[in-house]
Amino acid sequence: MSSQKNVAELYGYSISKDIDWSELFNSQQCSYINRKCVKNRKSEPKKTIGTCSVTYGKENNNVIICPHRLLERKQIFTDCIHLLNLHEPGNELHIVPEVGIPGGSVDYFLVSVRHNKVKDFVGIELQTLDTTGTVWPFRQRFVNSKGIEVHSLDLESKKPFGMNWKMTAKTILVQMHHKLGTFEHLNKHLVLVIQNHLLDYMKREFSFSHISDTALTGDSLHFHSYVNAMQDGDYRLDLHERKSTNVDGISTCLGLESEAKVELEQIITKLESKISELTRFTL
Repeated sequence: MSSQKNVAELYGYSISKDIDWSELFNSQQCSYINRKCVKNRKSEPKKTIGTCSVTYGKENNNVIICPHRLLERKQIFTDCIHLLNLHEPGNELHIVPEVGIPGGSVDYFLVSVRHNKVKDFVGIELQTLDTTGTVWPFRQRFVNSKGIEVHSLDLESKKPFGMNWKMTAKTILVQMHHKLGTFEHLNKHLVLVIQNHLLDYMKREFSFSHISDTALTGDSLHFHSYVNAMQDGDYRLDLHERKSTNVDGISTCLGLESEAKVELEQIITKLESKISELTRFTL
């Protein structure tokens, strides 16, 4: 079967959905962050790209290219609750974005809180595929198919797009190595949320034979792999595979030495300064 490259989801909706596309392209609202899409075109800052996932590859797979797509139903956070070893009934759950630690910033923390005091936390990093080339002409051709006028150069463009598998995989594994020393030192968990295609690539191209096929609670790093498959006329995220390892395991993948460390109190202070009614985890 030949590859049929195309956009698959825009602003949180499958292109097969029967919705008011004119209104959606006018508002440019992302359904996952409940505000205007944050990915602007460099050449036209007032326009957003809005592409959540694309159709790509010989099997016409759905490939997610925007990390906000992974926020659907907040399922990725629900799937990390079991890693909160100190969470108890009565504690509140909070989702705190963008917390800096040694080695970089972590996308989200799932935090167990009692009386505004942090009792436990899990770090959650999101990684989707980076593209090469441009998806914009494919987006614009779809826009035009809905009766909305677009620039003729976009319709005529033959520019392709591809997936930067190697750089995406290598970069995120190096980042995980930099950050994981901190979590392991604190006896906490760090979760990497990715799509099944990216994990499959990692298993092929890196040394993964030593990484547990059954996720072990005692391991500091957990891989949560999701499929984005069509269900009842729309795409839906579904947990597909879980694996785990530790900082030494990531070092084996990359041939690097372990790094560390920071005191627990520093991270807790940052988390407690950020928790509020706005961060409370609600479904």
